[in-house]
Amino acid sequence: MGKVSYKRIHQCKEYFASLGTIRHRALFGGYSLSIDDTVFAMVSNGELYLRACEQTTGYYTTNSRRLLTLNKRGRPVSLNYYLVDEVLWRDRSLLLKMSEMSLQGAQSEKIRRGDPRRLKNSPNITFQLELLLSEAGVQDLEMLQALGAVAAWLRLRRIRKDLSINVLFALEGAIQGIHATRIPLLRRQHLQELAERLLDKSKTKLTEE
Repeated sequence: MGKVSYKRIHQCKEYFASLGTIRHRALFGGYSLSIDDTVFAMVSNGELYLRACEQTTGYYTTNSRRLLTLNKRGRPVSLNYYLVDEVLWRDRSLLLKMSEMSLQGAQSEKIRRGDPRRLKNSPNITFQLELLLSEAGVQDLEMLQALGAVAAWLRLRRIRKDLSINVLFALEGAIQGIHATRIPLLRRQHLQELAERLLDKSKTKLTEE
């Protein structure tokens, strides 16, 4: 499959030359295509896949584009890259436009990932927890620090009733910039007692209403 993929890579370099110098390297059994160290496309088994982004969502969902699936440690992993089929290959101007949007989307995401205010860049904050915090109105680390771990945890509990106390410790660790396991025992006990007291108080208030 190497020959077929290399042929496709050279074709991409020709088609997308106006975007910049394209570099490729082996990745997950395929090849990544990047410009200025920003990956915007993948080549696998001779097929080109463009990075999906907000600007191209309407196109690839409407046209039922197949997402790239690769094997990572023996398990199939679906990546956020959609197939460029022969119809799109034939429309060279549209293909260039879609590729440019994929590159711009990847560059924007790279900037967001590097933002120290972004919650995902804080200790203990997973992507799923970042989304939940956003839903609760906590958009960045500065807002989390202003609220404090307990108030933020109570906001999350209004959305997810089954949220564990460990999430409270994760939030406190993010505020302090440390892993949750490094929070001193007395501080953990204080946080838990305060959170449970406020939670019981809010439940009592709701019952009375």
